[in-house]
Amino acid sequence: MTSLLNDLQALQLRRLLEAGLPLAARPYQVLAERVGASEEAVLEQVRRWSDSGLFRRMGLVIKHRALGFRANAMLVMDIPDECVDEVGRKLGQAAGVNLCYQRPRRLPDWPYNLFCMVHGREREQVCRLIEQMLAENGLYDVPRQLLFSTRAFKQCGGRYAPPASQVAAHG
Repeated sequence: MTSLLNDLQALQLRRLLEAGLPLAARPYQVLAERVGASEEAVLEQVRRWSDSGLFRRMGLVIKHRALGFRANAMLVMDIPDECVDEVGRKLGQAAGVNLCYQRPRRLPDWPYNLFCMVHGREREQVCRLIEQMLAENGLYDVPRQLLFSTRAFKQCGGRYAPPASQVAAHG
């Protein structure tokens, strides 16, 4: 095995990362074996891509429906700009909140700037969690909407490698 990745190995590694890390004690070692490189070379390449901004973070994509969480809702709120960071930090730590993030308002139709995704096993549980969260944080008077999901879309991680057809056309 080599210590540095060549272009083909780097492309293979990017495609493997798109599929997710293998469930193994040493996932980067497994990836290294698949591309014919050392674990150190794979880790160094991932660091270089991260440092260059190719990706900002690596995280989990949890298939919550497979775990029995069938009800989920996006709570959208219009939080005063001077408070949004503090409120977002608090809500991001609340029970049932899986994501909490700020987005720009799209006036006049969309006045909301803070988004909280709440998962639960049943719709009533999600509503209770949100009511409790609003009460604990003094947010009852904040303009908001609760948007329940009606469909589940395929979840996947980021895409970093060009499609095979693009590589073939330029290769």
